Amino acid sequence: MSAPEGAADAVPGPPLPSLLTGVKDRTSRLLHERMADEGFGDLRYKHGEIFRLIDDEGSRLTDLADRSGVTKQGVGEMIGELEQLGCLERVPAPDDRRAKIIRLTARGRAGRLAAARILGDIERDWVLRFGRDRVIALRHVLEGVVSES
Repeated sequence: MSAPEGAADAVPGPPLPSLLTGVKDRTSRLLHERMADEGFGDLRYKHGEIFRLIDDEGSRLTDLADRSGVTKQGVGEMIGELEQLGCLERVPAPDDRRAKIIRLTARGRAGRLAAARILGDIERDWVLRFGRDRVIALRHVLEGVVSES
């Protein structure tokens, strides 16, 4: 089935995926600049990909690997780095002393809170710049795109 006539050029400009990548890159750069200002300059983008997935009560490495789509070895390396940075700790699982639970330390919780606050600040700036209704509409469209996958 072919697209309706004119559908391919209905919205001029660069491809939306390119714009979305630009938004992600800019937001990440702003986040990490502000995180550095607050004493978390040692945290990197790749850390956030695992950091944000850790449950409040802690998570198993295998669960983090499943959620992130990263191999257990890759997740283990990032956990090791975050452990060295004082953001995570490994503790025995209550139901299986051989297994380990990865959980946030006080520094890790502070970093997670700082990141959430900074991302909220960035979004509030968008509301001021572009208007609340437009940001809400953007959110709805993006949530719809993400929920399709």
